Amino acid sequence: MILDERLEFADAESVTGGTGTSLVGDVVDLETARNIGVETSLYLVISVDGAVDSAGNGAAIEFALVSDAAEAISTDGSATEHASTGAIAQADLAAGSQFSLAVPQGLTNAYEQYLGVLATISGEAVTAGTVNAFLTPHPSANTIYPEGQN
Repeated sequence: MILDERLEFADAESVTGGTGTSLVGDVVDLETARNIGVETSLYLVISVDGAVDSAGNGAAIEFALVSDAAEAISTDGSATEHASTGAIAQADLAAGSQFSLAVPQGLTNAYEQYLGVLATISGEAVTAGTVNAFLTPHPSANTIYPEGQN
């Protein structure tokens, strides 16, 4: 998998917090509102670096690729959403888990100047967990298994 540092939103970024929506890591400045991924398909990759945990194991997190006209991307629902993982249960957010989404080319939903990833926590507060988030034209398709598995 190829990783461009300028297309990285989060590197072992904490996703702890109460229920609600927050920005994960940094934003990518597209310099102007425009279409992305036209000549080469892009993928948003979310990989879990440190397992997500909560007090009662009832948390879920939804990750969304969004864009906004302001660098401080809005978390109130007014940012333009381009792709979403849907709610992912805590049990599926173990260390090493990875989720890839094809980035839409923006033909009907144009990208605004700033691109970022929002995490929406539901169910209960998340007490531990870190993620990596980035764009890449070549997501990893291999599955990592525990040692000693055949």
